[in-house]
Amino acid sequence: MDLDPLLLARIQFAANISFHILFPAISIGLGWLLLFFRLRFTVTGDQAWEYAYYFWVKIFALTFAMGVVSGITMSFQFGTNWPGFMERAGNVAGPLLGYEVLTAFFLEASFLGIMLFGKQRVSNRMHLLSAFLVAFGTTLSAFWILSLNSWMHTPTGYRIEDGVVMVESWLAVIFNPSFPYRFIHMLLASLLTCAFLVAGVSAWRALQNVDGPATWKVMKTGVFLAAVLAPLQIFVGDLHGLNTLAHQPAKIAAMEAIWETDAGAPFTVFALPDEAARRNHYAVEIPYAASLILTHKTDGVVQGLNAFAGEHPPVAMVFWSFRVMLAVGGLMLLVSWWGTWQLRGRHTANKPLLRALSLMTFSGWVAVLAGWYVTEIGRQPWIIDGVLRVSDVVADHPGNTVAATLAGYLLLYAFLLVAYIGALRNLSRKPAASLRLIPVTSAASANREA
Repeated sequence: MDLDPLLLARIQFAANISFHILFPAISIGLGWLLLFFRLRFTVTGDQAWEYAYYFWVKIFALTFAMGVVSGITMSFQFGTNWPGFMERAGNVAGPLLGYEVLTAFFLEASFLGIMLFGKQRVSNRMHLLSAFLVAFGTTLSAFWILSLNSWMHTPTGYRIEDGVVMVESWLAVIFNPSFPYRFIHMLLASLLTCAFLVAGVSAWRALQNVDGPATWKVMKTGVFLAAVLAPLQIFVGDLHGLNTLAHQPAKIAAMEAIWETDAGAPFTVFALPDEAARRNHYAVEIPYAASLILTHKTDGVVQGLNAFAGEHPPVAMVFWSFRVMLAVGGLMLLVSWWGTWQLRGRHTANKPLLRALSLMTFSGWVAVLAGWYVTEIGRQPWIIDGVLRVSDVVADHPGNTVAATLAGYLLLYAFLLVAYIGALRNLSRKPAASLRLIPVTSAASANREA
């Protein structure tokens, strides 16, 4: 059987990036939540907040480790499957990835140790500073990675010499046209992911009657945070869509499954896109809605896929991923507002809400993955939009070799993901008594007052 090495290499990298992004999506937001828990303990002296801090810092450390491991395999694949990318665009990608390691990774790794083992060894002021630096480090890491990823979508500040990308302006490279939207969109996505993670785990602990002193405080923090961030994410997503329409109209056409350029294009709620026939089957449409959303005018012009024949991404995958992201985002908004209504001013909620929050523990992962597929599959057939095709940088490996390594990676990722969720479940089901804080000594109290 003939195996397409290009398709297999793309699937392999997609599997790797899908696995990797799950963990930064938690660690970025959870870092700031840990700082919030620590600040609340410092200001109020309520040990429930310190309990929440030490409960979730263990999960943060596990998540951080998984992110590092999966990031290493991603770098490995750049060399094995995509050597042409570094040969042609290494002048941009290399320094940006290096800045991420030098400025962010070392910061996170160094001060995470104090967060984990600093109790009764350092002052509370030092503990607070460490929590801030770790949270700042996760965000700085996202800054560099999103800068490179955005540049691959909207490249600026470069010239081509003998087929190699040369940098003309680092400011133009780093702050490329789509970077601000992607960066803020990702930060909000991470915070939303964590809001539902902490609320979902807390709801599950309440249902299992293993809730500790901070369960309801953490649940309310997650629900209230999500209630604020969900509409803000919709607003930023709209701005991001306008930017994508300006710079990547083929991706927008695929997201909406619009085949012909149209003024007053409808929004397709449901359809089965058919690339061979270049039309949609069983389409359910809302007239003028796509033009209204994308251009803020009912008669706004939206380019169709037929204007990019042979140059547009796979339609069905992008179309459905976008709708999954929208559906999960809408569900997040409804559940967070429902939870806010029930939890306002009290530490109790009915079982339907607790079950809903528990079921949505990993809803952020679903939304992030769906959004990531829209972004990355929507860039095809380019690895650097309009500059370099994916097919130009793939390694010349036999299909059987790529298939074998793909199978190995999939097995490894499945094992690690099951192990991660199992560890999280095991920690969450422990009775509160087994997770109680180390008694506060007078020396530690003195340190906190320092």
